[in-house]
Amino acid sequence: MTRDVYVVGVGMTKFEKPGSRDWDYPDMVKEAGTKALDDAGINYSEIEQAAVGYVYGGSTSGQRAMYELGLTGIPMVNMNNNCSTGSTALLYSRQMIAGGLAEVTMAVGFEKMQRGSLSVDTDGRAGPLDNHITGLQQLHEETSSPIAPQMWARAADDHMRRYGTTPEHFAKIAEKNHRHSANNPYAQFQDVYTLDEIMESPLIDAPLTRLQCSPTSDGAAAAILMSEDAVEKFGLEGQAVRIAGQAMATDFASSFDTDDARTIVGADMSEAAAKAAYEMAGFDASDVQVIELHDCFSPNEMLTYEALGMCDVGASGALIDNNDTTYGGRWVVNPSGGLISKGHPLGATGIAQCAELNWQLRGLSDQRQVAGATRALQHNIGLGGAAVVTLYERTTASV
Repeated sequence: MTRDVYVVGVGMTKFEKPGSRDWDYPDMVKEAGTKALDDAGINYSEIEQAAVGYVYGGSTSGQRAMYELGLTGIPMVNMNNNCSTGSTALLYSRQMIAGGLAEVTMAVGFEKMQRGSLSVDTDGRAGPLDNHITGLQQLHEETSSPIAPQMWARAADDHMRRYGTTPEHFAKIAEKNHRHSANNPYAQFQDVYTLDEIMESPLIDAPLTRLQCSPTSDGAAAAILMSEDAVEKFGLEGQAVRIAGQAMATDFASSFDTDDARTIVGADMSEAAAKAAYEMAGFDASDVQVIELHDCFSPNEMLTYEALGMCDVGASGALIDNNDTTYGGRWVVNPSGGLISKGHPLGATGIAQCAELNWQLRGLSDQRQVAGATRALQHNIGLGGAAVVTLYERTTASV
């Protein structure tokens, strides 16, 4: 029987444009990790195991980063699961406690990135996205844009062709997320744009414009997890948020044997992870008030509405037109500004989502606070491929 696991402390840096700040990844982790420890009110010596996620860097960069917090000899695992790296570190940290192997763990994610589009150069080895790219090329002609926006642009094309959605729907998602980020001091961008400005920004790969794409970013985030016994030991019942459900899914045959690019970019993975997390939690997307999901490109937010069961497949355009995913609507999705505006330092993204949702459930989100939030949902995906869905719950008697 697994044990309940609680998030008791979170911290993150402001996400920055690469090269805009004189710091390196150990500095980022020191800042984010210290904030999480201070939030929990414990010393680093209390951490029994750590999972450290990043995509770019040496094989033991996690240890080098964590040295800034302390040298205590604990087990430490370096993790890379592409854009879902942070949530993978969170999953591992939860499993250590749920399985009775630790009482207090720490999940950390960081990234120091280069400017510009992500590279897919594999030095002559098989690439992790080889099958995805081949599948896409069998459905659509290749364009000159980088492969990542190309994939989501083609998923957008297929959604428009099948369900009648329009470029404006995708632009509305970006307008919402940029508007939300204006109240997030951790966001890389806090500028608000009109819908016309979103649609008229430089074209990357139609229908995607620049303001519908997440930027490369530098930054770090950290979370402290505890068992119920540890929460009581440290007197943290007042701020503990329970991880009610959590699941990961990887690629299915449908990811490649398909006539729809939405499955190539992971819609089936997201749906499977969501269903497993819902079963574990005993509630689903209809029961949450606030959601942080992986909007690496605006079409992925639309596809994820459907994968999470927020609406039927093909009906996400109506959610957008009805303002169901912003303040005053059915849910508030990406109150942080999402990846599009908050930024996307790959290894840190999943744990930054965790931080935002824990602040929301603890009522600490200031001007972006979602009123009455007691349950939250997190979705983080990386191609090549893994999707992680996590459900959080905060009640007056969490412990």
